[in-house]
Amino acid sequence: MIHITLPDGSVREYAAGTSSADIARSISEGLARKVLAAEVNGEVWDTSRPINSNATLKLLTWDDKNAKSTFWHSSAHLMAEALESLYPGVKFGIGPPIENGYYYDIDLGGRTISDEDLKKVEDKMKELAKANNVYKREDVPKDKAIAYFTEKGDEYKLDLLEGLADGSITFYTQGGFTDLCRGPHIPNTGFIKAIKLMNIAGAYWRGNENNKMLTRIYGITFPAQKELDEYLALLEEAKKRDHRKLGKELELFTFSEKVGSGLPLWLPKGAMLRERLQQFLQRAQIEIGYLPVITPHIGSKQLYVTSGHWEKYGKDSFRPITTPQEGEEFMLKPMNCPHHCEIYKSSPRSYKDLPLRLAEFGTVYRYEQSGELHGLTRVRGFTQDDAHLFCMPEQVLEEFMKVIDLVLYVFESLGFSEYTAQISLRDQEDRSKYIGSDENWAIAEQAIIDAAAAKGLKTVIEYGEAAFYGPKLDFMVRDAIGRKWQLGTIQVDYNLPERFELEYVASDNTRKRPVMIHRAPFGSMERFIAVLIENCAGNFPLWLAPLQVKILPISDKYNDYALELVQLLKAADIRAEIDDRSEKIGRKIRDTEMMKVPYMLVIGEKEMNERTVSVRKHGEGDKGALSIEAFANEINGIVKEQMKGKKK
Repeated sequence: MIHITLPDGSVREYAAGTSSADIARSISEGLARKVLAAEVNGEVWDTSRPINSNATLKLLTWDDKNAKSTFWHSSAHLMAEALESLYPGVKFGIGPPIENGYYYDIDLGGRTISDEDLKKVEDKMKELAKANNVYKREDVPKDKAIAYFTEKGDEYKLDLLEGLADGSITFYTQGGFTDLCRGPHIPNTGFIKAIKLMNIAGAYWRGNENNKMLTRIYGITFPAQKELDEYLALLEEAKKRDHRKLGKELELFTFSEKVGSGLPLWLPKGAMLRERLQQFLQRAQIEIGYLPVITPHIGSKQLYVTSGHWEKYGKDSFRPITTPQEGEEFMLKPMNCPHHCEIYKSSPRSYKDLPLRLAEFGTVYRYEQSGELHGLTRVRGFTQDDAHLFCMPEQVLEEFMKVIDLVLYVFESLGFSEYTAQISLRDQEDRSKYIGSDENWAIAEQAIIDAAAAKGLKTVIEYGEAAFYGPKLDFMVRDAIGRKWQLGTIQVDYNLPERFELEYVASDNTRKRPVMIHRAPFGSMERFIAVLIENCAGNFPLWLAPLQVKILPISDKYNDYALELVQLLKAADIRAEIDDRSEKIGRKIRDTEMMKVPYMLVIGEKEMNERTVSVRKHGEGDKGALSIEAFANEINGIVKEQMKGKKK
């Protein structure tokens, strides 16, 4: 007999060899019909796989992230089966699950597949899914696996087999299709009820441009048609909110190939938006004791050798800049923290000086691959709302909790109410990616866990997601249409102070190392603004809108009155401008609506004579006539109300 511990802490006894599916049925037939996979001792398994020793067990249904991943992995195999049926001789590369759905890289042997052909593949997948074919796992000797794929003539699977050791190879078969795969998979194809193949792309085998270009087919599946319909509706809404589209329409930013890929150019309205955000955070930081600093855009290569960034991230940086002086090399700054370490080191420090909080909106540069660039969310030059706190070990917990308060304040102020705090720790197996002692890592990781618990945050732990120099608390924000984004981050670091030999004089007159806390509530200005644009669909809160009011004269003869009004509004600290084009008023109103300006003031003969304005609100229409003074008071009152609680 074996003992199975369930998530609620209860322990049940079963015969050795019992499967997760058997255990699910022993609890409830209804539950058994929903279980897609199982976590056995933290590892995801097929539900049919026998459990032969004592174990912890979590039964995974559709709502679980690992269940979705398993479901989509199985769907990739179903798509492969359909493709093999429709295109005999097709060869397969890899077919993994992704964040939403899956893909499979295929070699059609000179044949082509178009978007029009995807419907035919979908129909075949639906036909095969209805057969309720079981996903069967089989351990296979390496020589048998090689023989199987040699007979099929699939050089891609043979290439994958080269890196696998005998005894670690498994096949999965469903229906008439067998694939090299470590699994796990859902119980059978019948769980797959709704199917949509999304698009076709090209992908080099193993990501190497010297290899053959394969055809990559993306798809997504669900256990119910209703969920697929909701997902497709969400995609349509996401297209409307795409920050690249809105950024162009609202004249916020642009890109230029002559300037360079991944290097955004901020237009006047975007620069105003960005400056408002920066001022908002700067005010909050100054009130709680942060000191502003400024560092250069380049630094000596040796600076990043000392910090460890060159060793860990050198390949992802721009190439070093050489000077006429032999042996002298500089780098475009990939991180701000080494510069801040040198600022700390520029003066002797005492325990009385700590914590020392240095803040900078510092622009950094990283050489992202061109295929990974995406609007403002993935760029090569970006500005971090960076700060580094140098403190004594006994101050770490309090300082970390204060940073959590600041991050949550930022989110609340900007309308992000749903978030999860991800505790990002070291990989439990591979320690080669990190620097520093196990002792310091253990202390740093525990400090983050304790701070998150003290603040009552909803947390998840992710191993392998830590920075190379320390663990992190990453804030995963859910936007208005349910998507998740990683925004703010806080990190505890015992290692850079060691590498830079930072010291302070303690109260007992001994010299000790400070602890360093890295933090960026926005993460980066570029990424945060992209997410903000998509979250509010370009309808910024009034306090943040680059342009708050547009004045629309119905003809040129009212331009002088419009000019007078704009000066009065600017004197009241309201951002306003005039649309003095020789266009009909209907066209001006439509264009201003498209630009998502919060308020329009229409002026004509009556308004000029009565010294009033006709107010229109974006998305709501006419709001009646007001004096300019009354309108200005109303606007400032709304801004004041929005800013309530936004001061620390």
